[in-house]
Amino acid sequence: MSIPFPARSRFLDPQIEMAHGAGGKASRRLVEDLIAPLLLGDSSGPLADAAQVQIGPASVAFTADSFVVHPLRFPGGSIGDLAVNGTANDLAVSGARPHALVVTLIVEAGLPSRELEAEIRAIAQAAARAGVIIAGGDTKVVEHGKADRLYITTAGIGRPLPGAHLSPSRVQPGDKILLSGPIGDHGTTILLARGELDLEADLSSDTRCVFPMVEALLNAAGPCVRWMRDPTRGGVATSLNELARDAHVGILIEEDAVPIRDTVRGACELLGLDPLHIANEGQFLAVVAPDRAQAALEALHQTQGGELAAIIGEVSQQPRATVLSKAAFGGTRVLDMLVGDPLPRIC
Repeated sequence: MSIPFPARSRFLDPQIEMAHGAGGKASRRLVEDLIAPLLLGDSSGPLADAAQVQIGPASVAFTADSFVVHPLRFPGGSIGDLAVNGTANDLAVSGARPHALVVTLIVEAGLPSRELEAEIRAIAQAAARAGVIIAGGDTKVVEHGKADRLYITTAGIGRPLPGAHLSPSRVQPGDKILLSGPIGDHGTTILLARGELDLEADLSSDTRCVFPMVEALLNAAGPCVRWMRDPTRGGVATSLNELARDAHVGILIEEDAVPIRDTVRGACELLGLDPLHIANEGQFLAVVAPDRAQAALEALHQTQGGELAAIIGEVSQQPRATVLSKAAFGGTRVLDMLVGDPLPRIC
């Protein structure tokens, strides 16, 4: 197979910065202007969380991920279960049942064996909870000082669910935007766990497999579910901006409809951060046709983890490729993608 490679890269940034890994504007520039054109050719369309691959008569969903979170363990989770959940969630929001993962460990020399054992156990336990098998993997050890204790990379395959046809091209004006639950828990938890701020809060990461909620949503709304995404790096704002651009639509969200815990809201206010830009590891966004949105919401409410799901906005025709956020007092602002990297290495 020949790929029509571009004559030159469109990527103009002189070097790679931390912002290129934050999931916002710089990340999109890196992927769309350098990585995707050279690997996929200029004909590649909007990028999704998982690829649909046809192998003979069978179709499988395939994804890959990597995890460099610091610290390795935090309230509500660790790098081990985060690796499983993050990979399974990319498959789930692509409309596939997660089936199997391979896991690669990059271990820094000097890491205590008991800490590595704890993360391997976390991987096994998270896989059991998510209903996926660990099919294999690899282990590499690098010199002390060449990695930060432990990095994990994964690849996962899943089986596409019947009737799940998810694409930005299916999104239409009038569609409703659903959010599965409170945002910002994971990113805020990681920030506080680093101990760099004199803040204390009773907060845990939301890391979990979202497939049970996704399955309930699809059972309730079927082909009326147009698109899904788990808003990890860059948060809800970045995911919705990517959708608005890829689907050539406008999006209006109601800020007071977005579920946010008081602890997260307070920490973000103190630090000058927007909760809509904070990473999540156990929530997802969905766009659903208006006539099935309420049924989809009720299905989420009846599923563990979806009790606080909400309809937070809708798709509009104008202004295209723009996300607007309406405050409770009536003012409206443009909600842009994440710029820079306020919270590095959160997943």
